[in-house]
Amino acid sequence: MRIILYIVWALFVAAAVFAMIHALRRTRRQEQLMASWPKVQATVTGSVAGWTSGGGGSSRSRRFFPTYQFTDPRGTLFMGKSEISTAAAPAPGSLIEVAYNPANPNESLQVSPAPRTTLGCLIPFFAVFALALLWFISAFPLPS
Repeated sequence: MRIILYIVWALFVAAAVFAMIHALRRTRRQEQLMASWPKVQATVTGSVAGWTSGGGGSSRSRRFFPTYQFTDPRGTLFMGKSEISTAAAPAPGSLIEVAYNPANPNESLQVSPAPRTTLGCLIPFFAVFALALLWFISAFPLPS
């Protein structure tokens, strides 16, 4: 019975490591793209409402993804939607910093340290959680 618990633990750890590596690669790829892209102040035009997944036993909560518009140096107006959500609806007319692809200004991303900060917090959390689960499995009394 204990071997099954160890297998489930190993699968959980493998899935968590895979998910974090995927998220880290995606964040790095976006940061590398944005490093060479010009940055401009964009005006928030509204937001698109969504919901969190409610995973981990937490309740679902409403999140807002800002929509924005900006102009390139030639004065052409472009619109975009942020991938970074906020708990409160952003005020229309407020400014956010975005980086845009000069070859295709329709491709733009909001500049924010949030993804890196989130990953920096999640990695130690999952490491401690995995160790706590491993300890729990080894200390868990099993019927004979």
